[in-house]
Amino acid sequence: MAAARRMVVVGGDAAGMTAASQARRHMGPDELEIVAFERGAFSSYSACGIPYWIGGDVGERDDLIARTPEKHRERGIDLRMHTEVTRVDPDRCRVLTRELPPGGGPSEERWSDFDHLVLATGARPMRPPLPGIDAEGVHGVQSLEDGQALLDALDRAEARRGGPRRAVVVGAGYIGVEMAEALVRRDFEVTVLDQAPQPMTTLDPDMGELVRDAMCDMGMEVVTGAAVTEVETGEDGRARAVVTEETTYPADIVVLGLGVTPETSLAREAGLPLGESGGLLTDLAMRVRGRENIWAGGDCVEVLDLISGRTRHIALGTHANKHGQVIGANIGGGYATFPGVVGTAVSKVCDLEIARTGLLEAQARGVGLRFVTATAEATSRAGYFPGSRPMRVKMLAELGTGRLLGTQIVGREGAGKRVDIAAVALTAGMTVEQMTYLDLGYAPPFSPVWDPVLVAARKATAAVRNAS
Repeated sequence: MAAARRMVVVGGDAAGMTAASQARRHMGPDELEIVAFERGAFSSYSACGIPYWIGGDVGERDDLIARTPEKHRERGIDLRMHTEVTRVDPDRCRVLTRELPPGGGPSEERWSDFDHLVLATGARPMRPPLPGIDAEGVHGVQSLEDGQALLDALDRAEARRGGPRRAVVVGAGYIGVEMAEALVRRDFEVTVLDQAPQPMTTLDPDMGELVRDAMCDMGMEVVTGAAVTEVETGEDGRARAVVTEETTYPADIVVLGLGVTPETSLAREAGLPLGESGGLLTDLAMRVRGRENIWAGGDCVEVLDLISGRTRHIALGTHANKHGQVIGANIGGGYATFPGVVGTAVSKVCDLEIARTGLLEAQARGVGLRFVTATAEATSRAGYFPGSRPMRVKMLAELGTGRLLGTQIVGREGAGKRVDIAAVALTAGMTVEQMTYLDLGYAPPFSPVWDPVLVAARKATAAVRNAS
């Protein structure tokens, strides 16, 4: 009987463990040995849920864990925690690992061979090289370990101060605004600093302005165009203020929400192909380009943008799980592909819902597309129905063809998930005129007769005609 082939996975979260689990469904231990290495203390958890754990919506840390290392091992996956892969040798089909004992002590390095290698190394938070950026009291929010450290620090801050508790959030992207909400809910005075003219650069500036106004109405101080130059520390070495080019903002806690970059240092050192953002480049089967037995998925890869035709780095758990499904199916003897994305994302800050899909104006210009825009003000339900809330929907449509290029939505309850209508239309290559005839569900508790997305599509259709 032939010896089992060996699948090695680097990274114990969404993409890596989904790939391992899917491959195991296709092939038993006698056919495929699966070994996974994770340098941290947790596997298969929802990093997206950390702000809601910090804010109190999620009660316990373990509620965010989908599958423990013990559960993976019961399913025939040899998951080795506290073990870091320090080198990939693609030509000799092996990886060098180093154990990281939780309590410290000597670590052991060893080589492990593979027939198939899956790189699922994720992304790392951006942390600019500023004075004091690594001081105690400055927190990133990328892993469960990060979340626990922040919670512990918040508890200490609450116990230490009798007066107002002050938090500064640096960065106003998805993580920044979600963490701002979490800190407000914990009764901190919150200042959000961002270099951009408006928060949420994943939206056009006119839509980001709505987010800023809403955050200010919620009691947050939002300072845009603010370049942070230093985290000021006290005699005890703890962060006590964030300094910008203009002024200083006192802080008991500093949270970094500056976004992430692909964690591809191993891939770079191994000479594997990387894209403009530093993410690994793969084919549609999620196989690293130019390598028959190396695969990659999750936050460490760039994926095809179906609208622009270019590759992009988008760090989302939804994509990571799909990548893992594709990789596991292919290694397990099946066939699957990941066709690409349209760039859909949704978030919230307090009761404000924020969503986008497709291209922003700057992105459309960047790939040479000519377009028109249309904006619609509408409500989540029939105007006369109790609980109806306002929202704004913005659409981009290609000149001439009328093809939908992008949609952004900012509004209250019932606004965010409407972006899925536009995501489906983008994937199908629909025009805004075709969208106006979509047979969407209607009843006064759920929507006006004309859904807000369709109102925007009608306006975009008129704009395309008038510009032709």
